[in-house]
Parts: sequence; structure tokens; C-alpha cells
Amino acid sequence: METSQSNDPCTLPSSSAGAAGDPVCDLVTVPARQGLEAVDILRRAAVDAVGPVLHDGGCDTLGFLVPAGTAAGWDVPGSTCTETDGRGLRLNPEPPVEGSDWLLPPGDADLATDPVVLRRALGEAARLIEAADSCR
Repeated sequence: METSQSNDPCTLPSSSAGAAGDPVCDLVTVPARQGLEAVDILRRAAVDAVGPVLHDGGCDTLGFLVPAGTAAGWDVPGSTCTETDGRGLRLNPEPPVEGSDWLLPPGDADLATDPVVLRRALGEAARLIEAADSCR
């Protein structure tokens, strides 16, 4: 059964999970092509459905910030969800990972992406890519 964890902002950690005041998010990483399709799908939604998104320097992957705790139940094939526990993943203008940059920076997208909504968008993106590739 899918349950939504909401698209709340990344949470503030307890004193044991990171520096006080640093928001804690998990990071869903997907291949860039699928991620870009998912961003388009999410941005066309009737509500603000996509939070901050990172891309790596080689443009091979996109990373969606999702609420802390998402990694524990993430099971979408072709993607990974990394639990950060406040180890440097902060919502500020500077990209949190060397060699990355913001596709959708914090401020333009303040809320973490709802993992249930992201799962659906990634599935739709995969189907679109498969359909496009089968037409070649």
C-alpha cells in the first residue's frame, strides 16, 4: 500500500542526526533522461509537485530531494534513494555535492518532492521513454 509522506520541507534533524538547524533530506537518484521526463511531468501537475533537483557534472543523473525517511521504503527499479542523516545535504543556494549543480534550486522549489508523486512520475517517464525508443 502506498502512503504519502507529504511534500513538507526537509525536516530539521534531532541533535543526534546532524548539525543543529541543518535540514535533513533523502536523495532519490535516477538516470538523467528519466529524471528530466519526470521533472516535466511534475511541473505540468496542477500543484507544486517538484522540490529541489540536482544534476551531476556529467549530466548522467538527477537527484530529487525527498523527505527524510523515504530511503527506508524506496523500491523503484532503476533508481536509488540515499539517506543523508544531515551529512551535508542542506537546502541552500550552493549545491551540496561537489561536481553537481541545481536544476531546480531551493527557493524556486522550497518543498521536498512527495515520494509517492515522484514514484508515479518516474513510472510514467519510463513508459514514455520506452514508447519513444520502440518507435525508432
